[in-house]
Formats: sequence, C-alpha cells, structure tokens
Amino acid sequence: HPELPRICAHPGELNQAWTNLIDNAIDAMSGQGTLTITTGPDPDGVFVEIADTGGGIPQDIQSRIFEPFFTTKPVGQGTGLGLEITWRIITQRHHGSINVQSEPGDTRFT
Repeated sequence: HPELPRICAHPGELNQAWTNLIDNAIDAMSGQGTLTITTGPDPDGVFVEIADTGGGIPQDIQSRIFEPFFTTKPVGQGTGLGLEITWRIITQRHHGSINVQSEPGDTRFT
C-alpha cells in the first residue's frame, strides 16, 4: 500500500497475529457475514483493523479476552491462546497496542 510508511517488524509474527484475528472473525460469523481489513498510517507507524459482522463479544468478558487460556469456544474447539499470542506479538514484540470494540454485528480489533 503506497501510503503506508515502512516499519521495522517481524513479518512472520505479524502474519500469525492477523491470522488469529481473521480466524476468530470467521468463526464469529458462522459462515456468513462480512470481514473487513483496513490499513492506514498512524502517528506511531501504521494501523491494521480487522472487523466482522458476527455476534459480537459480550461486554462483561471483553476485559478478559487477552488472558491466556480464556476462551468462549466449547471444550475442544479453542485453546484460549490465539488472542493472548496476538496481544503479545503486537504489544511486546512490536511495541504497539491492540484494542477491541464490539457489539452485535460490529466487532473491530485495531
């Protein structure tokens, strides 16, 4: 994307973070809906937003979603590590931030 500044990054790790977020978005939409990926310049480098039109993340658990082993998926379907790994890659390895905004029909990880 020509308007994005170049950043120093670990591309394989960022690919893992995006893959985790995209997989979760697809699961949340249960086979139908819209997945939107937006990128752009940010004062500190770049931003990436992954949004879906799934059921949303209940407000009362949003503060826990980045905890290791926390999952909303049934036993045997989720490890509870995807968002924790994503958080670690973005915040610790790349010194960025990750935020979530969610309501039914509109969940955004930026």
